[in-house]
Amino acid sequence: MLNERIAQLPPSAFMILDDLIAGLTPAAGLKTLNLAIGEPQNPPPDFVIDVIAENQALFSRYTATNGTPDYRRAVADWLGRHYGLPDGMIDADRNVLPVAGLREGMFMIAQIVTPEVKAGAVPTILMPNPFYHPYAGAALAAHGEAVFVPAYPENRFMPDYAGLPEETLARAAAVYLCSPANPQGTSADIDYLMAMIKLARVHDFLLIVDECYAEIYTGARPTGALEAAARLGGSLDNLVVFHSLSKRSNAPGLRSGFAAGDAEVLQRYLKFRNYGAVAVSMPILAAAAALLREPGHVEDIRGFYRANFDAAERILGNRYGFYKPDGGFFLWLDVGDGVAATRRLWTEAALKVVPGAFMTRQAPGSEAAGDPYIRLALVHDLDTTVEALDRLTETLG
Repeated sequence: MLNERIAQLPPSAFMILDDLIAGLTPAAGLKTLNLAIGEPQNPPPDFVIDVIAENQALFSRYTATNGTPDYRRAVADWLGRHYGLPDGMIDADRNVLPVAGLREGMFMIAQIVTPEVKAGAVPTILMPNPFYHPYAGAALAAHGEAVFVPAYPENRFMPDYAGLPEETLARAAAVYLCSPANPQGTSADIDYLMAMIKLARVHDFLLIVDECYAEIYTGARPTGALEAAARLGGSLDNLVVFHSLSKRSNAPGLRSGFAAGDAEVLQRYLKFRNYGAVAVSMPILAAAAALLREPGHVEDIRGFYRANFDAAERILGNRYGFYKPDGGFFLWLDVGDGVAATRRLWTEAALKVVPGAFMTRQAPGSEAAGDPYIRLALVHDLDTTVEALDRLTETLG
């Protein structure tokens, strides 16, 4: 009765984490602090509620899967402004598609680009290691072979896809890339992104770039994959990027994001989504469009996270391999044994963190990329962040 293939999906990192600490008691006398989940703790801008209220009558209507012309135009305009793209490179009606959050969007897209056979064998779907768990679920659901490509410090945590065996690349149907990376926070430069787009076109796979953290950065704005495509002449062939309002606007509850890129891929994706995906409601799309058109709040949010990273730099110094990330709001700390450190931080400091091992897979013939690490989400206010980091250093030394 049950689909055994889907039954092979492993639990998420957070489910495993709950099992890890289920029998442990957090330190007495301390408020428990959850640094495990990358969920913004501040509210979105006030005008979001106003826009939803102004459009509340539209909750009585179904929304087209491709959203509204106004939303698609807001996306196209934002991409052009943010990345300095040439006029006309992004067609709002051909190159943009709303999604109900990135998890659903990035999971589903693998289904439409993975054939039954490629280069005479089961197609491969490549992803960084560590990875966001929907990437691996997408590979399994698409009947592809997941290939976990290590992201080590010596490569600034950018996986060396080009160095894979020719046979693996020839079978590739899709390749996932996250920049700025979750959990490491490093971003791909223009040369890396251009090389990845060229590689996608040589081997005819879809490059899927998760740019969820594109507007949360500590220094220079991270380069986007669409910028690299523009540098290569403006074609969007073999490329789709995903963005979300969850992090840049403190609005994960809106479940609003978008895919942008290859028009043929998005047309097939739209057809597929018409069968089983959630269409984002029109009031939510109106609020999302307003958020994309108002950059001021994003600068405030960016400043919030910069202050937290400045505090981390001051408190951690050169311990645990600390570095200030390019973007995102995570710390990826080398504590020697991530699982053991997670237990200690819970029982001795009432801190919940994620072991790096729970975000990685051991690839045959390679070291486990995440075993020494823990991931911390610096999403709380500055005072709470300082308290959490002080507890961490007191516990781990």
